[in-house]
Amino acid sequence: MTEGHGSTHTQDPAAEADSAARDGVPAPPDNGAAELARMEDRYKRALADLDNYRKRSGAEVERRVEQGRQAMLRDWLEPIDTLERGLRFGPDQPGSEGLRAVLDQMETILARHGVARIGHPGEPFDPERHEAIDVRMSDEVPDRTVLDVVRSGFALGERVLRPAQVVVARRPQHAG
Repeated sequence: MTEGHGSTHTQDPAAEADSAARDGVPAPPDNGAAELARMEDRYKRALADLDNYRKRSGAEVERRVEQGRQAMLRDWLEPIDTLERGLRFGPDQPGSEGLRAVLDQMETILARHGVARIGHPGEPFDPERHEAIDVRMSDEVPDRTVLDVVRSGFALGERVLRPAQVVVARRPQHAG
């Protein structure tokens, strides 16, 4: 046997592909380009996933910050209720002017943060903003009108922090 007989083995893949193409055999696929395209696709998907994660994380942080803010603002409502009860039971008592000043200051702070009172006598009852704790028959005002506010409600913009507790008017049913 002479050297070089048997199988022909070429060291250069490009020359091997050229030889195969001349012999009518299809060239092997270019695995480098396919691999590059696959890696590029994975890279783009990873970037999109990262962008989506950042957006979700940012939205979650904003949601939690807003929840904490609302909880803190709701905590302010209890001392406001206490001051209002104190003023209702002793509006002319010594110290009532000081209580009124503290209450005004607290309401100013809440207003600075976008909190407003809701629930006023004479407005129509709205179950989204009011909690009816009593019903009184009345011919003097339209049906389902707020007659009295027992405890003020508060809203942050359009979001109700606490509904107002109200007394609601009902029209008496007249026998006809």
